[in-house]
Amino acid sequence: MQTFSQISPYQNTIRKTVHCSGIGLHSGKQINLALHPAGANTGIRFVRSDITGKNFVPAFMNRVVDTTMATTISEGATSVATTEHLLAAINALALDNMTIDLDGPEVPIMDGSSAPFVKLLLEAGLRQQKSYRRLVKITREVSFRDGDKQISIYPYDGFKVTAEIFFNHNSIKRQVYSVSVTPQKFIHELSRARTFGFLEDVDKLQKNGLALGASLHNAIGIDANGVLNKEGLRYTNEFVRHKILDIIGDMALLGCPVLGHIVAYKSGHGQHLKLMETIAATPDAWEFVELKKNGQLSVLDKVVSKTKAASNRLLPIFAPAAALQKHVSAR
Repeated sequence: MQTFSQISPYQNTIRKTVHCSGIGLHSGKQINLALHPAGANTGIRFVRSDITGKNFVPAFMNRVVDTTMATTISEGATSVATTEHLLAAINALALDNMTIDLDGPEVPIMDGSSAPFVKLLLEAGLRQQKSYRRLVKITREVSFRDGDKQISIYPYDGFKVTAEIFFNHNSIKRQVYSVSVTPQKFIHELSRARTFGFLEDVDKLQKNGLALGASLHNAIGIDANGVLNKEGLRYTNEFVRHKILDIIGDMALLGCPVLGHIVAYKSGHGQHLKLMETIAATPDAWEFVELKKNGQLSVLDKVVSKTKAASNRLLPIFAPAAALQKHVSAR
């Protein structure tokens, strides 16, 4: 178990700007992406360089507009899709502040995992900042059920995810995996797990404008006979590991790190969002804490109002609107 003394008490950003490019999984477009350092208390922000005017989107749950096959966030007319794999790497590597520039409608899919983004972030390096990290500490169970799908979070002195999936296919069937998430465990146990899809669904998805950039270079393909990728699987249970990766990425949209144990059964992006909204709507189940240098937690006042909508109750502790606009304008 990861103890408080093992968690960095300070906020972090990257040391230098780094770049990559790749195909958008759903748009099929070639997209250039740049990761820039950002000041303390500004959080994670996406900027669409191909759009003029107000072109930034804060990475926060009340900006989620679509969870079909990926997580899409939006601010006005500006949207960014397929955020989860990049955000998983950022979240797991304990990075708090960053500006993400891209010249297209979604984050490039790369190889379908978080590994290329991990490599990029390690190349950029980590720079510790002077401000303390603030976290959401779960104090009692919070759950969301959607038919036979369920996702819950329990008190835990760290960040742990347990996931179970079931697909009626011989290549997958029932898979269960559990991991206490640390940067090293994410890199070695989760980051290389790829997204996956069934060949029989491709035509329908593409007719609906999805999966236009999908290939065996950026996803695990499955048909009636099994896995189509010649290289096979990277882990024997790669499918459930990728589900955990998605959970870590989507939970970055809470706005700050969370201390708790997530247990998910057959969940997807929509259920991950509902868990965050349920946490926000249950203010007596969590508390804001600040981690000090000695590994002790300092409880902060909850900045919530019972009159606010659930999606706004966990407002980002980072970057008030005026500060954010100043930060983006200075880019």
